[in-house]
Amino acid sequence: MIKIAIINGPNLNLLGKREPTIYGNQSFEAYFETIKADYPQVKFDYFQSNHEGSLIDKIQEIGFDFDGIVLNAGGYTHTSIALADCIRAVTTPVIEVHISDIRKREDFRHVSMIESACKATFAGFGMESYRKGIEAILALQTA
Repeated sequence: MIKIAIINGPNLNLLGKREPTIYGNQSFEAYFETIKADYPQVKFDYFQSNHEGSLIDKIQEIGFDFDGIVLNAGGYTHTSIALADCIRAVTTPVIEVHISDIRKREDFRHVSMIESACKATFAGFGMESYRKGIEAILALQTA
């Protein structure tokens, strides 16, 4: 069975409540149930933290054993060299995802510090960005 972890960074625990005009009205937990039902061949792990070190610890914990990680680093996308270094240090492929199109938002969101460490990036597709990340990992498994 393919193992994929979905890791969400800061403030993504507020999906469904936080800025619905940008992030929508659906909680991630509700969307996650849909994803699990749509991919019965995948064993999913889900982790969310508002703390950079916890995200790094989780990636290091699973980054040699899982088939892929779908990562929405939230605000750390634009600031965390430590997270980028961690992604480079593990062997599990990481796909960067964002609900909104970060390049159409505030200028400071246009730069992703983690993009060059990731295998691909999907942004601006709403919650479906996660599905695109999962599909990319599945494609890597069959390549």
